[in-house]
Amino acid sequence: MNISKILSKPPGVRHLKYRLNNMQTTFKDIEKMMHSASFSISAAQFKQCPSDDGKEIAFAGRSNAGKSSAINTLCKQKQLAKASKTPGRTQLINFFELPLANHNTGFRLVDLPGYGYAKVPQEVKKKWQKELNLYLANRNSLTAVILMMDIRHPMTEFDTLLLNWAKEFEMPVHILLTKADKLKSGAANTALMKVANELIKMEGEFSIQLFSSTKRQGLEDAYQMIGEFFELVSAIE
Repeated sequence: MNISKILSKPPGVRHLKYRLNNMQTTFKDIEKMMHSASFSISAAQFKQCPSDDGKEIAFAGRSNAGKSSAINTLCKQKQLAKASKTPGRTQLINFFELPLANHNTGFRLVDLPGYGYAKVPQEVKKKWQKELNLYLANRNSLTAVILMMDIRHPMTEFDTLLLNWAKEFEMPVHILLTKADKLKSGAANTALMKVANELIKMEGEFSIQLFSSTKRQGLEDAYQMIGEFFELVSAIE
């Protein structure tokens, strides 16, 4: 992981700059695209997923890491991704369409089931894990994963498993350290650098930033990464 891929960072580490790949597309268009997200379909099994074309970014994270809140904040919609009253109960892979003018490519966000928290039978958990593994290993249109980690409890066993998988399959992963508002600025930056150092050792295609749905912190950085994953923008020195 290149240190410049730490998007939210303390002084002394430079910010990435971006250029647009299509002069007909602006950063406002990317933001508008996210705000125009609409529900498409839910899949209880991998075989029920929609046509495997276009480009999609999957949102993953341990239950109670703020995944639904992050999606709703990025899309500026309160109930687009519906959070279960019992964390970890959501069993479906949910697809959301992202319309973008002047582009024929179909763009999608995918909300993956949360992992590791719900009080459900072990057999049910195994079924969820099987469908999740099938999606991650076989979905050709998957271009990147955005992984939510609670900044107070990062790098859980699930997080490490997903990152190791991503490294093996050369899949880019962008990490949102969610609930950053729960820590003071200095503590948040310390947590950021600690996780970043662990990612560097893993040598995957990883990037990381601070994020808070409550304070709407980190939206611009997240939009830039989404634009990069969809090949709408490119990082430049």
